[in-house]
Amino acid sequence: MSANTITKTVRVTEYPPHLKHKVIFETFDSLNPSEAMEIINDHDPRPLHYQFDATRRGIFTWEYLEQGPDVFRIKIGRL
Repeated sequence: MSANTITKTVRVTEYPPHLKHKVIFETFDSLNPSEAMEIINDHDPRPLHYQFDATRRGIFTWEYLEQGPDVFRIKIGRL
């Protein structure tokens, strides 16, 4: 479990598909070290985890707070 404090929340379903990842990555990039964001989605965002690993490896943490079936909440921390 990461100790980062959640400072921002992105409700992914509120954004059109072409903006979802853009908003998530811009929000993450605005975090200071030791801060975290929470994303709330209606499905498991596993592909997003792969994208984080490919583009921000070593500077993020990923923790499921709720794993469905209808709501997925993930805490993404900035190292």
